[in-house]
Amino acid sequence: MRIIVHHRTVYRYDHAIRFSAQYLRLTPRTNASQRVLRWFVEGQGRLTPWTDGFGNACHTLVCDELADQVTMDASGVVETTDLAGVLPDEGILPIKVFLRPTPLTRADAVIRDFAARFSPLARSNALDAAHALSESLIERIVYEEGSTHVHSTASEVLTDGRGVCQDMAHLFIACARFLGMPARYVSGYLHTGDDANPHVASHAWAAVWINDLGWVSFDLANHTCGTDRHVGLAFALDYAGAAPVRGIREGGSAREVLDVQVMVTTQA
Repeated sequence: MRIIVHHRTVYRYDHAIRFSAQYLRLTPRTNASQRVLRWFVEGQGRLTPWTDGFGNACHTLVCDELADQVTMDASGVVETTDLAGVLPDEGILPIKVFLRPTPLTRADAVIRDFAARFSPLARSNALDAAHALSESLIERIVYEEGSTHVHSTASEVLTDGRGVCQDMAHLFIACARFLGMPARYVSGYLHTGDDANPHVASHAWAAVWINDLGWVSFDLANHTCGTDRHVGLAFALDYAGAAPVRGIREGGSAREVLDVQVMVTTQA
């Protein structure tokens, strides 16, 4: 499948700011499940490419002129292959790094109590345990836009029972790591299968490492593993390390409004 992505991010301010620096993880990598045919990243200011510690392709966008808005665009075409959600390791870090907890994925008593029921299965068959965990969380967590924020923790989501794709990924990751299964957060895009009503937001899912198999993706928000409708952008321990756009600014008390537009369609 050839997937076309158009992703625009605009920060608008009620008065001009003096300086802004945005850290962009908006470039997919070619791997076993996807081949980048064309990709462009553009922005208002100086754009510098670099690679982070996970091997993700990144850019820094610096605007040091007075501006009342900052715009950045990513677009391109990616050819995908359905590998049933399984990817060989293409990382540059030891797999055990992905057992490390983070503030967003820490397994507190609430998560440990929930995940403990999967411990016997995880010791005997990690893949079956991952699928059972996914199914249980899908039943437990209701997808509800606006119910959380970027700083919501996995424990808060489990307690509240609501969240979005980012939250479901964090919760799955927290449980998997508690069970001794390395897990990572993946940001990306999803084609819904309907070009007349394309997906209009970036997406996120989780992947767990299974020995002798590879990274197995779990998209809890869509009740599926990875498919050829998924395009991965970046992976990390959690959202904080894989966010498509993060940044800082200087400009006093300017009020900021964020506008994100994403269109994901297919090429005939």
